Amino acid sequence: QVHLVESGGGLVQAGGSLRLSCAASGRTFSRYAMGWFRQGPGKERDFAAAISRSGSTYYADSVKGRFTISRDNAKNTVSLQMNSLKPEDTAVYYCAGRIGASRGSWYSRQEQYENWGQGTQVTVSS
Repeated sequence: QVHLVESGGGLVQAGGSLRLSCAASGRTFSRYAMGWFRQGPGKERDFAAAISRSGSTYYADSVKGRFTISRDNAKNTVSLQMNSLKPEDTAVYYCAGRIGASRGSWYSRQEQYENWGQGTQVTVSS
């Protein structure tokens, strides 16, 4: 298993940007497909973005064109650059990892991930 710790959340005005990071423990990070999910107030946790072991990416329609997911296997990190933020992006953002994925596969369903971070709060004011 890998231990995941998110950072970078905070309060930002609408139209602003934030960069979330997720640090992973261990030496097998490159074997993990990674994803970001989010849970808004009073809502279920939803998919935001995913990246495969080889760097292929996939986004929810709600964030496509505004968010960018990336990974640095040398630093055991996955990041989520969030631009043009909207109040509806307010949520707790979670990093997730799935081991044993094929190199080109990304995953968008929560049940496909077995490792989760504790979450980081992002609040976008109008």
